[in-house]
Amino acid sequence: MKKYISYALGTFGHDAFYNTLSIYFMMFLTSQLFTNSGDEKMVGIVTTMVVVIRVGEIMFDPMIGGIVDNTNTRWGKFRPWIMIGSVVAAIGLVFLFSDYFGLAWNSPIFYLVLVAITFLMIDVFYSFSDIALWSMLPAVSLDNRTRTKFGTASRIGSTLGAQIVIVIITPAILLFSHLISKVPYGQQTRAGWTGYVLIVALLCVGGALITCLNIKEEHNLIRANVKHTTVSDIFRAIGHNKQLLWMAASYFLFAFSYVVTNSLLMYYFTYRLGNAAAYTWVGVITCILGVISVGLFPTLETLIRRRAIYIGGIAFMLVGYVIFLLAGQNLGLVLLAVSFYFFPYPLIFLATLMTITDSVEYGQLVNGVRNESVTLSVRPLIDKLAGAASNGIVGIVAVVAGMTGNAKPSDITAAGVSQFNLFMFYIPIVLLILAALLFYFKVDLTEAKHQKIVAELQKRLKRDQTLKEADSEVN
Repeated sequence: MKKYISYALGTFGHDAFYNTLSIYFMMFLTSQLFTNSGDEKMVGIVTTMVVVIRVGEIMFDPMIGGIVDNTNTRWGKFRPWIMIGSVVAAIGLVFLFSDYFGLAWNSPIFYLVLVAITFLMIDVFYSFSDIALWSMLPAVSLDNRTRTKFGTASRIGSTLGAQIVIVIITPAILLFSHLISKVPYGQQTRAGWTGYVLIVALLCVGGALITCLNIKEEHNLIRANVKHTTVSDIFRAIGHNKQLLWMAASYFLFAFSYVVTNSLLMYYFTYRLGNAAAYTWVGVITCILGVISVGLFPTLETLIRRRAIYIGGIAFMLVGYVIFLLAGQNLGLVLLAVSFYFFPYPLIFLATLMTITDSVEYGQLVNGVRNESVTLSVRPLIDKLAGAASNGIVGIVAVVAGMTGNAKPSDITAAGVSQFNLFMFYIPIVLLILAALLFYFKVDLTEAKHQKIVAELQKRLKRDQTLKEADSEVN
C-alpha cells in the first residue's frame, strides 16, 4: 500500500503540472497577458512557437526513452530522471506563467526568445521525468494483476492531479490576486496566476520525491534481457512492434479529441455560458467520477476485458457530446454532459496504458531484446503531440471566435459560435469513432495473449541461459 500511494502521489503532481501547462497556458496568454487590441499578433506568434517547439521536441521522445533505458546508477535507471526532470520543469513553469518582469511589453522580441527557451527546457526535462515515471510500470512486476494495481494507483493519482487543478484554479487565482496584487476579491491578475502555478510546481516536485524514495525496480531474468540501446535500436524497437503502433494510432485520435474539447471547456463556461465560476464544478464532478472510474478498472478488466472497456468508454463519451449539443446554456445539462464525457476517460487511459505496458514483452519477443522506456515513451509522446496540436487550435479558435479578454457571451457572433462548436464538438466526435474502429480491428494484444508471451519468454531465456552455462563448462 505504501508503494501504491507513493506512485499515486508522483503521478498526482505530474498530471497537475501537465494539465496546467497544456490547458491553461493559452488561457493565461489570451485573458491576462495579451488582452488589448492589436495583441492578436503576439498570441499568434507564441501559439506558433509552442506548437513548433512541442512537435519538434516530441520527435526526440523515443531517444529520451533510449537514454533512460541506458541509464545505470545505484538508484536505478528511472529515479534520477524523475527527480531531475521534475525540478527543472517546475522552475520553468513558474517563469512561463509570468510577464518576465515586464519584458512582454518592454521588449517583445526578448520576451519571445525567453519563452521559446523556457518552453523547450520544460518540454525536454518534463519528457525525461514523464517517460521515466511511467516506464517504472513494467519494471515493478511481470504479473498482470500486480501491474493493474500499480496502474490503477497511478491513474487515481494522475486523475486527481489533473482534475484538482480545475477545482482550485479559479479560487486560487482569485485568492493570490487579492493577496499579491491587492485587488478586490473576484478579480484576476497575472500575479495571481503566478501564485497558483507556484503551488502546482511544488506539488510536482514533492510528488516526484515521494515516488523516488519509495519505489524500486524488480530484478528478474526477463528484465535482465537488455543491452545498450543505440539510435537504430530505438526505431527498431518501435517500428517492429506492430501492436504498439496500432495502439498508438488509435490512442492519438482519442487523445487529440479529448484534449481539444477539454482545452476549450473553460472558454465554453466563460464565453458561452457567461459563468466562469461554475467551471469549478467541473473539477469537483470529474474528481469524484475519476476516482470511482479508476477504482472500477480492475473489476471491469476481469469481467469484460480491455477491448470492451476501451470501445464502450468511447461510446459513453459520444453520449456526452450529444448532451453537450442539446444543452445550450443550461448549466445542469452541461454538467451532465461533462459527467458522461469524463467518466470513461480514466478507464480508456488505463486500458491504453496496460496494453502499451504489455507490449514491452511483445516487443521483446519480436526483437529479442527488452526496451522498457523506449516502448513506454510512445504514450507520453502521443499525449504531448495531441497537446501541442490542441494548443495551436485553441489559440486560433479563441481569436477567431472572439473569445478573448473581457468579451461577453452576447459579444460572440453566430459565426463565432459555429466555429467554436466545430472544433469543440464535431471534429472530436469523428476522431473518437475512428479511434474505436482502429482499436477493434487492429489491437489484439489481450491479457491472455500477454500471459502466453511471458511464458514463452521465460522458456526461451531459461533455455538460452542453460546453453550458455553448458558452453561455459565445456570451455
